[in-house]
Amino acid sequence: MFTATYPASFLPETNGKGLHVRFPDLPEALTGGDDLADTFAQAADCLAQAIAGRIARGGEIPSPSKPKRGQHLINVPLYLAPKLALYLAMRERGIPNTELARRLGVSETVVRRMLNPKRDTRPEKIQAALAAMGKRIVVTFEDAA
Repeated sequence: MFTATYPASFLPETNGKGLHVRFPDLPEALTGGDDLADTFAQAADCLAQAIAGRIARGGEIPSPSKPKRGQHLINVPLYLAPKLALYLAMRERGIPNTELARRLGVSETVVRRMLNPKRDTRPEKIQAALAAMGKRIVVTFEDAA
């Protein structure tokens, strides 16, 4: 099971104004914020951009590491999580776009669009694609910390 939540370190800026963020699993993901609320929002956006960039390049998506004391957990935004699940399932199974398209009875362009983080995709389409590979998305709800 893959949990789309990554640990991030929030560190004070050297000038004492604001915080900067580092994701140990995604070294390219660096951002900051003016206060704690802004930093959380910026961190979520930064995480999404880092993962979207890796998907667009066909890159490796690391599993989230175990959080260390003082780190904050940042969720992959809801719009991106299903696309990430599809991307990871395809890589895990070694299934190229063309093979998934064949299994779904659609063109390869449709699969490319499903994986494109900048395009909206109906969740039912991604569910069908995951089912074609023997996978499913499970949504859980937890109390906020």
